[in-house]
Amino acid sequence: TAVIVTWDEWGGWYDHQPAILLPFPEGGFQYGFRVPLVVASAYTPVQYVEDQVEDFGSILRFVEQNYGIAEGALTFADSRSTTDLTTFFNLNQVPRVFVNIAAPKNASDFINDTSPQTDPDDY
Repeated sequence: TAVIVTWDEWGGWYDHQPAILLPFPEGGFQYGFRVPLVVASAYTPVQYVEDQVEDFGSILRFVEQNYGIAEGALTFADSRSTTDLTTFFNLNQVPRVFVNIAAPKNASDFINDTSPQTDPDDY
């Protein structure tokens, strides 16, 4: 099992790295601002930080490789992606043991919460 989290909102108009222009045959397209990507798995090395540039198509390419789907068969994005997230996983290591973490609240606390809703940005 792997949990992959990313989002398409980068949080601002500043990035100290210029956007990358993809050469042909990958399409000659330009990436936009970088966005976070978090991968959690029992096979991800502890405290691993990846500094290779990935793109949204990398996630699709990863799915293709794991489920035997033809490379580039899902969308335009995966057909031009040059990475596949495999660097996030070490399948030769013994998987880390799942550890339960105590939560201060249970699900019913949130389901039965009657406090007024606010926008996430209203701190």
